[in-house]
Amino acid sequence: MSGNEQKYIQEAFDLNWVAPLGNNVDQFEKDLAAYNNMAGASVLTSGTAAIHIALRLLGVSDGDKVICSSLTFIASANPILYQGAEPVFIDSEPDTWNMSPQALERALQDAEAKGQLPKTVIIVNLYGQSAKIDELKEICDRYEVPIIEDAAESLGSEYKGKKSGSFGKFGIYSFNGNKIITTSGGGALVSNDKEVLNKSRFLATQARDQAIHYQHSELGYNYRMSNIVAGIGRAQLEVLDERVARRREVFQNYFEAFKDQPGFDFMPELEGTKSNRWLTALTIDPEEAGITNMDIIHALGEENIEARPVWKPLHLQPLFEGSKYYSHKEGYSYSDDLFNYGLCLPSGSNMTEEQQHRVIHTIKKLM
Repeated sequence: MSGNEQKYIQEAFDLNWVAPLGNNVDQFEKDLAAYNNMAGASVLTSGTAAIHIALRLLGVSDGDKVICSSLTFIASANPILYQGAEPVFIDSEPDTWNMSPQALERALQDAEAKGQLPKTVIIVNLYGQSAKIDELKEICDRYEVPIIEDAAESLGSEYKGKKSGSFGKFGIYSFNGNKIITTSGGGALVSNDKEVLNKSRFLATQARDQAIHYQHSELGYNYRMSNIVAGIGRAQLEVLDERVARRREVFQNYFEAFKDQPGFDFMPELEGTKSNRWLTALTIDPEEAGITNMDIIHALGEENIEARPVWKPLHLQPLFEGSKYYSHKEGYSYSDDLFNYGLCLPSGSNMTEEQQHRVIHTIKKLM
């Protein structure tokens, strides 16, 4: 916590606006939109809810195709199933670990040839690093397919001077407990289209019609953020840039400690971008390093230090068995390698130098 959250929580209590809406919700939406230089924001109960609402607003329904990054947390794709649509997964590429433009191009070529262009493309900015937005956007624009930019992990990151999440028809953020700023649970939908944002608020409030009685003409959801939670968000947003700076320091400390270690290859930062370094991620080549990513995870675990592999790609998940998948290169899946050799190290904004030294020392003992 930043220390300022209680002020906004108390304000909600003093005004007797606890839930569902109130001044904190209104101001958090304004502040979030201003930070990202967007026309508006709609704050919701989760980033998953934001993706779900975005799919609804784009008319995704039964039988439609939706293209999605494969190397991501499952929340990026679950809402596709909520809408009865079919996911098509796209491999990563080496420069960003994010969606491969080459694979996306092949997927859209095939879709056009079959007369089954997707309703949208969900581009994920993994671990805070922006994807190759210019290349991906040019391809999507050529096929007239709108983009949902999943910036759940990349709030505060930048791509060529613009904030992550501000490039698509919709951007989405997550304020889950593990994110760079948190409201305990929460998310947001951002857009430059104020009309669709108003519709998102309508859908997120059980789609209640404008009538004195409770009337509903279409399906809605209970997705609006509470005034208490939004108060936490206001205070957290005030320190976002500090959190980004600290995460980048944590990354740099790890990098300096292991940059000369054979087989250690850190997640790159594409030229012209600034990653919030939400998590410090790297790959371990066992032949060069003499150890595996799992050796490190187990060694840290014995010291009561949590580390994890990179996300398991969605095309390998049992839930999505049989889904169409386009690899970066024919016959070779880059995201599979990232999963097999990838490692995420402890990266919290409140890590002390002593704690980080413990992590580094524990890994170096394996060498």
